[in-house]
Amino acid sequence: MENIVGHDHRMLKMFDMLDSVADTRATVLVTGESGTGKSLVARAIHRRSGRRDKPFVEVACGALPETLLESELFGHAAGAFTGAIGEKLGKFKLADQGTIFLDEISTATPTMQVKLLRVLQDLEFEQVGGNKTFHVDTRVILATNEDLGRLVAEGRFRQDLFYRVNVINVELPPLRDRISDIPLLAEHFFEAGVRGLGQGR
Repeated sequence: MENIVGHDHRMLKMFDMLDSVADTRATVLVTGESGTGKSLVARAIHRRSGRRDKPFVEVACGALPETLLESELFGHAAGAFTGAIGEKLGKFKLADQGTIFLDEISTATPTMQVKLLRVLQDLEFEQVGGNKTFHVDTRVILATNEDLGRLVAEGRFRQDLFYRVNVINVELPPLRDRISDIPLLAEHFFEAGVRGLGQGR
């Protein structure tokens, strides 16, 4: 399915789930260890939905400090800060009518969690340094390799935000728990390598 390789019963169950949720508006939380393919799952959901011809926008939340992440997600008005010469549209606006994928959501600061909660509830936000309210129709998919329930218990993640993002949970099993897929993956990567050689790469 959409470059996701696997015939283990857990993977087949997940494929069925992706098909059933692809065309809903519900928020999806993809969980699993690093390297299990959470980004591939997000893209598969988008491609199998009615939004497939609209933008798919991916944001690695853990790669940016809070101030830059806020500007990246919501955009900024001209003059909002030093160097903000013109207006910048944020990723939520760029993903309007399409899908935004927020990876590493567990790294969001408490302030950012409040802002994300509002977007998920009302699908509206303001740019950094701006007072105009933007309304969007954006499907939100989030991912984490941490146990958000544990972070809630530790006071590091808002409980109301957790309930808002954990509407549909897609859990990706690590490869060690589906060893029957290893020959299939080996064949997949071998064929990909052969194709690459055939194209002179």
